Amino acid sequence: MMTREENELLTRVGPATPGGELLRRYWQPAALSEELAPGSAPKPLRLLGEDLVLFRDDQGRPGLLGLHCSHRGADLSYGRVEDGGIRCLYHGWLYDIQGRCIEQPGEPDGGKGCEGIRHSAYPCREAGGIIFAYMGPGEPPLLPAYEALVAPPAQQAALKIFHECNYLQGNEGNIDPLHLSFLHRQFGGRDRTGWDLGVKGTELPPDELYARDLAPRIEVELADFGVRIFSIRDIGSEQHYVRVSNFIMPNLSAVPAGTGADGYNLNWAVPSDDTHHWKFQLSFRRSAPIDHEAFKRRNAPNLTPDHRPVRNRSNRYLQDREEMKIKSFGGMGAFFPVHDAYATESQGAIQNRTREHLVSSN
Repeated sequence: MMTREENELLTRVGPATPGGELLRRYWQPAALSEELAPGSAPKPLRLLGEDLVLFRDDQGRPGLLGLHCSHRGADLSYGRVEDGGIRCLYHGWLYDIQGRCIEQPGEPDGGKGCEGIRHSAYPCREAGGIIFAYMGPGEPPLLPAYEALVAPPAQQAALKIFHECNYLQGNEGNIDPLHLSFLHRQFGGRDRTGWDLGVKGTELPPDELYARDLAPRIEVELADFGVRIFSIRDIGSEQHYVRVSNFIMPNLSAVPAGTGADGYNLNWAVPSDDTHHWKFQLSFRRSAPIDHEAFKRRNAPNLTPDHRPVRNRSNRYLQDREEMKIKSFGGMGAFFPVHDAYATESQGAIQNRTREHLVSSN
């Protein structure tokens, strides 16, 4: 059982908190590249408890700045993208992607003192259809050259999903191997057209393999990047289904997914603040292009244009008790991220871990 003090240490992510300072030492997803198409409007966002604006300058470079102008605090997300930066509508101050004030056009001297202004700014990099930001001190580290991040775009597919709970709950859910036996189980099978490549060595769908052994043997290996988790299910006929997932410090997981043994999913649980987070998911296929049309068909009906689940806490995830009898274990459709949202959000905005009763599978 975790103490209240330990829980506070891990779940608080704002500036100057121990948890927030740890996360700021790593590149974090800030947005999908598709959300910031060339020529699009600046995008306000909240990341690690800070209010920010993301924009592309007139050279197409992403910049992430503090939301409020250093002059009088007006919201820069309404600003004009021009002349090498983003210009505040209130008095015309212009900032580049490094946070330098490069114009104060309303000043009698033309703003000769503007070089002394250093607005909050964070470096950005793009990879895998995701815009990453580094919010820590000093020079940013190299963006990790994960196989999924450096693959050709045709072999990548990214999405993000909003969650109304602390990021740590999402992290824990991403690497929990036992819940597959229950939460995601579909009784009638799933549509595997183009997207779900199944499990290597068998034609049986994963749902049936999970159901054949509800209590897999779980083995854990400590690694220099975090933890590797093996779940081993006895599926009969002297066969075993071995599923490997990885937790990568501090808030990333790599797990099997629709690309089967030919790839994996990278999942980041990225805090907006202490009680909300985004799950950024990058799907990767090693040997061939991903079927992006199948990917869109799976996701589009389940997410709003602003990347929030159609099934959510406010509508009780549209749970259908009749569906539970014949089609699915949870009655919440076949879109797994919704199941995960239910499990993590229903624990509370920040789970009280002092009330848990952990067992061998945890």
